[in-house]
Amino acid sequence: QFKLIVENPEKPVAPGLQVKAVVEYCPESEEDLEDRLLLLIEEDVVDIPLLGLIPRCYLETESEINFGTVTANSKVISKEINIANYGSSSGTFEISYDGVVLLNIEPTSGVVEPDSLKVVKVAICTDVPRVIKEVIKVELEGRGCTEVWIKAVVVEKILKVLGVSSGNVLECINFGSVYFGSSKTEQICLYNKSPECMDWVAILEDNSIGGEMGTDLQRSADAVLQDLSLINKTEDVNVSTLILCFPNQGTLLPYEKSLLTLCFSPKKFKKAFGVNDFSPKQDYVLFLRFEVVGNKDGYLKACANHPHHTELALKGSGIPVMLTFNPGPVIKFMDCFSGEQTQVVCTLKNESESLPVKFSFRKTAHFNISPEKGKIKKCSTKDVIFSFSPHQIGTFKVKQIVDIIGTGLENNLQVSKTKSFHQIYLSLIGVCKSKPKNILFKINPGITPMISNATGQFVADGTGQCTNIAPVAILKSTQTQIHTHEINRNYKGAFIAFPNDRSASIRPSERNKKYRTIFTKTERYNYIDPQFSYTDYEQLLKEVHKEYYADFISSLRQCRLQKDATRQFYIYNNSVSIGLKPAEGLVSPKISITDLHKEELQFKMLSLDENCPLTSRRLSASASKSSVKEIWSRLSAMPSSTQEKEDCSLTLTPKQLHQILIGPSTMDFGDVCVYSTTARKLHIVNNLLVHIWIQIEIEIDELEQTSPLCQVVPPLTKTYIPVVFETKKLGMFKKSFTYTINNKHPGHVLVIANAVSVELQLSERELILNPIPGYLAETEFRATVRVYNTRNHSAEFTWKPVTTDKGTAFSIQPAKGFVEPYRDLECEVVWHPGFNSPEAGEFNLCVRKGNTIRLKCFAKVTHHT
Repeated sequence: QFKLIVENPEKPVAPGLQVKAVVEYCPESEEDLEDRLLLLIEEDVVDIPLLGLIPRCYLETESEINFGTVTANSKVISKEINIANYGSSSGTFEISYDGVVLLNIEPTSGVVEPDSLKVVKVAICTDVPRVIKEVIKVELEGRGCTEVWIKAVVVEKILKVLGVSSGNVLECINFGSVYFGSSKTEQICLYNKSPECMDWVAILEDNSIGGEMGTDLQRSADAVLQDLSLINKTEDVNVSTLILCFPNQGTLLPYEKSLLTLCFSPKKFKKAFGVNDFSPKQDYVLFLRFEVVGNKDGYLKACANHPHHTELALKGSGIPVMLTFNPGPVIKFMDCFSGEQTQVVCTLKNESESLPVKFSFRKTAHFNISPEKGKIKKCSTKDVIFSFSPHQIGTFKVKQIVDIIGTGLENNLQVSKTKSFHQIYLSLIGVCKSKPKNILFKINPGITPMISNATGQFVADGTGQCTNIAPVAILKSTQTQIHTHEINRNYKGAFIAFPNDRSASIRPSERNKKYRTIFTKTERYNYIDPQFSYTDYEQLLKEVHKEYYADFISSLRQCRLQKDATRQFYIYNNSVSIGLKPAEGLVSPKISITDLHKEELQFKMLSLDENCPLTSRRLSASASKSSVKEIWSRLSAMPSSTQEKEDCSLTLTPKQLHQILIGPSTMDFGDVCVYSTTARKLHIVNNLLVHIWIQIEIEIDELEQTSPLCQVVPPLTKTYIPVVFETKKLGMFKKSFTYTINNKHPGHVLVIANAVSVELQLSERELILNPIPGYLAETEFRATVRVYNTRNHSAEFTWKPVTTDKGTAFSIQPAKGFVEPYRDLECEVVWHPGFNSPEAGEFNLCVRKGNTIRLKCFAKVTHHT
């Protein structure tokens, strides 16, 4: 069956040439053949074996599918394996699996063409933490059975709080004692101990059991109970400002550590009316929870736990600044003269038993303090010298401010720096008396004063100082009448110089200024320096220049006013406006106190989003508002208004995503009959003050009837989307579908169902029929049996009697019918007595496309002798 086609050369083959031979194989039967081809090369013989094989398939597949370490997030993940055919004919495969872990394998059988691959998808569900090591059997044509191992390690999402220096797990941080108004910081590490990236958010538990806010734990129980009856200390304090966390939200990569800063800033609570013995120390015990952002089954289930969070206890004490001054707070100095100095020694005592205090005196005129700043240890004293050095005569009453220096937060609540967090005020009182001095006289060479001594030649000069600057006086001529006659008082706009200003009168001046003498009103000579003054032509150019720019600026203003008038004309020139001015004659709306509180609450909620952590009390308040405002219909599928489009285009932070509740994350339909339709609610709760847009992506045939797939949820609103499940295949169903928030933030929901056939159950399998009391024994015996339908689909049934050689004397009504889902039906069994009637009988309850149950009936007949 081999054929050789060749033309043997008659002459020797020269170097570099070749001879071609073709061997054809034409099999006549399905069997493997062997032969040989002899090649004669001069005196050598080369034996070439020939093999003719029939077409076969050669299938191969991988031996292992390893998913690695994945997170238990109720998501269905899949991987692919290839079944390759390296043969020359098609080959079939079949996959079987009988393990305990649910594996979705598609397809389980098929045909692989020659020189091609067949892709098989294997999916597992990461619903619970476990180690998956299962084996599936792949039957390959021509190769037998091959085992493929499925391996995966499913771990929980774990957040851990570690110490920065030690690296150990932290359960509590003690801030110790901190002054009211100051801050103390501690650093921690937040560790993502999982193989998946996660968003996290910090939540302050301000209403948890075991928390303390502003209570002195060292006081007696009676004193604390008395304060509780008189003081409501927690209402006026924003708890989120006591404990700050930077950052309080974020994203952690797999096995990444992030450095966080915790800041404790105690605030002193206000005293209630009538309470005077309030303890100066206030202790705080709070819990800070770090939670993974995701589905919130805990909100939708009353008894849900929180597996994806870690809790850190925080405790600290707030104490007031106890710095006393002796003498103080009013310090009086002895009287002194100008240039002298008096001192007072003041003792500063720090009465705090736990913390030192740093002080700084602000600078005050006429008073000096040494040292100006310093530090006093706990339960210690320090002397400070107050000095009074007046620079002028009088009585000085000064409020001296003493700044207490510590660590505090800036306005952005993120930067901690040293600053003054508390002030103490002292009153400093000092008197400076006038000192007596000798009066010196000197000759007055100028004008004789109106009041002088007897000779009128000496003037008292108490300063004893002289100046080298020439006296210059320029007055309006209309404002002085010294030695001026009535006829010379008509000079307006002229400047007059005193007679003793000659040394400074000859100087460059403006040309439009005229100067006259004080006595005769004669026009004074003004010297004009030609090197520094303008010529007449330059003066004219200067005026023209000013006028040009004044006109230019005026034209720009006119153009701007014209454009504004045109714009206003087009705004109000329409068919709607009738020319009324805005709000003309309208009464302003009245704003109630409720509206003010509502706006204040909304502003407060928005302002705390960035800097302050979320609190459990605030989340509960938002959830209660959203639960009251429930909307089940008439929601938009797409953002329509401008506000909705703006809100739905936002990129939400992890803190905002944490306030959006979509769940349950696992929807368990339970036992569902095939060809039946079952719906469950996917709850959506929007606790934000903005709109959100939910988009569901479903590519599963069993969930294709789910609608609507898009909804715009208003602020502080609760709604739901009905998820409809319908299947035609028996068995366990586990698949997940995805959704997005604002088309940016993904999420998923796991759907679990057990597809079963229709089934009916009987109240009892054996039925005994007793005679009715008072009736004859020959009458009919009757009894009832109840048929239950525990499934979600109506069941069609038929009673079929089991006939024997003796026949049957039993009948049942109704003989056929329907039982609605989760309902029951009562059937009556009757025994008809007769000659040789059998006292036992059987019926088969046959359910269409379902189960079959046998019912045995016995008639209890009393025989008389």
